[in-house]
Amino acid sequence: MIGTIVNTTTIIVGTIVGSLLHRGIKEKYKTMLYDALGLASLAIGLNATITNFPKSEYPVLFIVSLAVGGIIGTRLDINGRFHRLVESRQKRQADGHDGMRRGSLADGLATAILLFCIGPLSMLGPVISALKGDHTFLFTNATLDFVSSTIFASTYGMGMILAAPVLFCWQGMFYMVAHISSSAISDALMAELLIVGGLMITGSGLSLLNLKDCKVLNLLPALLVPVAWFLLRSLLF
Repeated sequence: MIGTIVNTTTIIVGTIVGSLLHRGIKEKYKTMLYDALGLASLAIGLNATITNFPKSEYPVLFIVSLAVGGIIGTRLDINGRFHRLVESRQKRQADGHDGMRRGSLADGLATAILLFCIGPLSMLGPVISALKGDHTFLFTNATLDFVSSTIFASTYGMGMILAAPVLFCWQGMFYMVAHISSSAISDALMAELLIVGGLMITGSGLSLLNLKDCKVLNLLPALLVPVAWFLLRSLLF
C-alpha cells in the first residue's frame, strides 16, 4: 500500500505547510501549480491508454464503455450532484463568520474529503497498485492532493489533517478488495480498465488546464462496463 501511504502523507505535509501560510496562496501560484499538474495528468493518462491499446482483445470496448458509462453517469448527474454539493458547502463557508470557526472547519473538511476521494485517480489508483504494483496513478493523485491540502489548510488550519485518515481508509478499501479478488481480474480486463481510466485521467488534465470540462465524474460508470462484459463472457462461454 505504498502508494496510498504516500498519498496520505502528502495530505498531512500539505496541511502542515498550508497552516503555516496563514495569508493563503496567491492565485497566480495556484494557477501555475494546477497547470503543471494538468500537463502531468495528460501525459500519464495518454501513456496508460496508448501503452495498453496493443493488449486489448476488444478494440472497441473502451468506446462502448465510455459511451454507456457516460450516458449512465449523465442520467444520474454524478458530476452535477458532486459540484452542487461542493458549491453548497463553499457557500456556507463564505456566509459564515469568524466566530463560527468550528462550523467552517467542518464544511472545509467535508469539501476536501470529497475532492480527495472522488475521482479516477483515487479510485482506480489503489486497484492498479494492488494488482500490478504500479503506483503512478497514486503518486500523481498525491501531488494533486498536496497542492489542494495546502490551499485548504491555509484557509481552515490544521484541522484539515483529519482528511488524511479518511483518504487512507477509502483507498485502503479499494486496495484490499482488488487484492482479495486479484485472481478473478485477468490481464485482459486490467488492460481495458487502464485504457478507459487513462482517458478519464486525460480528461481530468484537460479540466485542470481549463481547456475542456469533460465532466469526468459522469464517466465513472464506464469503469464498470469492462467488468460487466468480462463477467458476462465468463458466464456465457
